[in-house]
Amino acid sequence: MKKIGLMMCDCIAVKLAHNGWSVSYTRKQICILKGSSVDLTCFYTYPSGYLVTSTFWFSAKQSDRWRENSIPEDLTEDPGYSGRVKYPGTESGHSTLRITDLREEDSAEYHFSFHKQTSGLGYSLPGTALSITGLQVKVTGSQKLTLTCSTTCPLSDNPTYMWYMNGQYLQEDIFPWYRYLVSSKYAGSYSCAVKGHENLHSPAVCVHGHNCQSVTTVNRNMCALKGTSVDISCTYTYPNDPQISKAFWSNKWGTRGEPEDLSQDPKYVGRVEYRIPGNKENDCTLRFTGLRMSDSAEYRFRLRTILGGKFAGTPVLLTVTDVLLELDPTSVSEGESAILRCRTKCTLGPNTAFIWYKNGQPIPNNYPYSNRLYQNPVSNDDAGSYSCAVDGHDDLHSPEVTLRVRYKPKSTSASVSPSGKIVEGSSVTLTCNSDANPPVQNYTWLKRNVTSPKASGQSYTITKISSEDNGEYYCEARNILGGENSSLIPIYIPVAFLWAPVVGLGVGAVLAAGALVFTYCMLKRRFRGSDHSITDTHSVHVHPDPNSDTYTALINIKSPENENLRGTTSDTYTALINIKSPENDKQEGVTHTDLQREDQIPVYENIPLYETILRVEPPQSLD
Repeated sequence: MKKIGLMMCDCIAVKLAHNGWSVSYTRKQICILKGSSVDLTCFYTYPSGYLVTSTFWFSAKQSDRWRENSIPEDLTEDPGYSGRVKYPGTESGHSTLRITDLREEDSAEYHFSFHKQTSGLGYSLPGTALSITGLQVKVTGSQKLTLTCSTTCPLSDNPTYMWYMNGQYLQEDIFPWYRYLVSSKYAGSYSCAVKGHENLHSPAVCVHGHNCQSVTTVNRNMCALKGTSVDISCTYTYPNDPQISKAFWSNKWGTRGEPEDLSQDPKYVGRVEYRIPGNKENDCTLRFTGLRMSDSAEYRFRLRTILGGKFAGTPVLLTVTDVLLELDPTSVSEGESAILRCRTKCTLGPNTAFIWYKNGQPIPNNYPYSNRLYQNPVSNDDAGSYSCAVDGHDDLHSPEVTLRVRYKPKSTSASVSPSGKIVEGSSVTLTCNSDANPPVQNYTWLKRNVTSPKASGQSYTITKISSEDNGEYYCEARNILGGENSSLIPIYIPVAFLWAPVVGLGVGAVLAAGALVFTYCMLKRRFRGSDHSITDTHSVHVHPDPNSDTYTALINIKSPENENLRGTTSDTYTALINIKSPENDKQEGVTHTDLQREDQIPVYENIPLYETILRVEPPQSLD
């Protein structure tokens, strides 16, 4: 556990040599000019048997941008260095970090780091300390002045200093001071630069006067978003005599070899503005609106006097960038990880924050100052169209990038057609459906407890189905990522039982018996007052209707003791009872009809009743 700045990292820290691991830097400290470039180089070794999978550089001062404060992240992923860092020479055992357009906030210690296949992250302590400085002309003395090209740290590489008066080259020297004492005779605007970086002048200083020519710009390199506005801050001074005839900005030379006024260029008309000479603040700030990618260029502020004198300020490089979204990888399987990076061509600022969108809607982001959005692990819900924007410019989205998530089949189901009762000899079709990306490549049909597959394809048709096909079926859906089985679907042909008519007759018989009880009660009421015992047994004939579920009971009741009553040889009173199955007839299941002799309606009292036996006969027609 070693410290990285104020943060803690559960990593291996390599100092000089540690168990066969070593990292050595070509320089421990570097002091270099603001606006220039620098290469940081190191060499490393590691024991045999280990595998270094990746290497990168980081700075602990950026830890507030890391997803986890204790785990370093690659500097090339940091939006504060966007477009300014790369690894031009990374080979086995050797690594170089190049930082361009150096800024004062880049002053920090930089470390080399490596990932090991078996034991994670390693880094080295200490790293290379980088100090960034600008140039400034310091004036000492009263009558004859000494000029010194000053820096905040001793520049590396033994620089050569160059001197300018009123923008014109004077001399160069290995020493940082101007070799001549400057008297009032040589009053003017003085500046210095370092050889090899002539475009990085110091701000001009007026010597022996208060109104000499000078132009001061705050930033030499500027980055701005396409479609936005930007101000290139600038101030200038000039002597009272000779007077300035024109002050303007330009970015190219005209056909006559003269710089062109930007405000007169048709490409910039209506989009640029700056103040005319003579304003009290001597403000020469250039304001751009509606920036275009083609506006990326080098711009200079220029002065002209009525006597033909010319003076130009130091150039300002403007880079216009759009916002691009990169997806790595573009296609990912469920459970894997994906990184979305919001990129710009140049560094917008040290505190640039980002907004993320999915399918046009903003999504939460716990790391607004990181230009990366991590999806780990990826699920199918993460699939969609993503874009990003710089906070404060929400209307300037990047082009959308689609995240495609691959997954093995899921929600696999089987269905049968036609649904409902299956008739022997008919055809049945089984269909398999599944959700997968890439789509299902193979469907296989299987039967439970049967080893070999029954068929392949999304649909499986069983023609002339028989009882041999009875069973439980399921399908398997498979793509390159895997497969999934559906649940079981039962396929059975109903059995036709031979004793079904008997059951029907039994039900009819039960209904007939109930009707007889009803008849018995009715007759008992008619023969009220009777106390005779039942001595004879007579039969009830039940006739099932062969064409319906109707059963008819014909009940014969005869009194032998009263055979000669009213001169009849046979006094027979019959109850006819029709019994219908409620399943086939919505009417009452039982109807009752009393049949009597047509010529008389006798009334009997105290006539003995007789027991009735119900017999069920085979279906026949009633005579």
